[in-house]
Amino acid sequence: MASNILIQLTITGLAWGSVYACIALGFVLIFKATDIFNFAQPELMMLGAYLTFAFITVLKLPFIWAFLAALVLMALITALLEMLVVRPLVGEPVLSVIMVTLGLANVIRGMTGLVWGYEEYQFPAPFPKDPLTIFGVAINQAEIYTIVATVILLVGFFLFFKYSQSGISMRATAEDTSAAFLMGINVKGVFTASWVIASLVATVAGVFMASLTYLDPIMSHTGLKALPALILGGLDSVHGAILGGLIIGVAENLAGFYLADYLGSGINEITAYVLVLIIMMIRPYGLFGTKEIERV
Repeated sequence: MASNILIQLTITGLAWGSVYACIALGFVLIFKATDIFNFAQPELMMLGAYLTFAFITVLKLPFIWAFLAALVLMALITALLEMLVVRPLVGEPVLSVIMVTLGLANVIRGMTGLVWGYEEYQFPAPFPKDPLTIFGVAINQAEIYTIVATVILLVGFFLFFKYSQSGISMRATAEDTSAAFLMGINVKGVFTASWVIASLVATVAGVFMASLTYLDPIMSHTGLKALPALILGGLDSVHGAILGGLIIGVAENLAGFYLADYLGSGINEITAYVLVLIIMMIRPYGLFGTKEIERV
């Protein structure tokens, strides 16, 4: 039935959109707190997935403990990267910072390939392989877990930023760094925390992406799909990044099925960018981005 196909495509699109949303959220967290656009975010996602894979296959840890160990290690790695590599560039020209994050992305990708090689690995995900049948529609359980986990994660972040002292400090720093510093907020600590949290979100995204497909150093290229989601929602909008990711995921999945016969099999690969171009012509700052007005 056509309705069953539509439901199935939409759920798969929401699962992929959830992955894009997590990656885009990491972009936004760092950008809002530090005014730095971290081009290495997809590589952090890939590294987190590989570390989880290593803890499962080499150390033989159960999935949940391997995942938690990967989160801790990723937090330590990104804290060191922020303090040693990124922090000295605060106040430097934007191009210099961009080149450093691009270089960091290439180093992480190269080191990952050096350690694990460039072949594909089947990720040992804990999700049952048998699909669930809901209202006559067979749904991959990994997709359901991806969507549910992302919702829980995003609700947790909302509560963290709204009610916790650390979250409020991060919001204050994002609004006005100088004022936050004068109010006694540890701005350097906020910068480090934003990178750490972004890496944790990226690890979650990487684990779910590997569960939906496979583990490969090139998976970071797929993570770049979060960039259209980020631009669509707005560079400085947390909820915009989430909604943008979901829109991109569903749109490319529907386009890949319904438009492939008319526009070619690769239409799903360009759907995100076409959608962004259309939105940018209408709202150059994204759906929820802050409109900047300069008075001359």
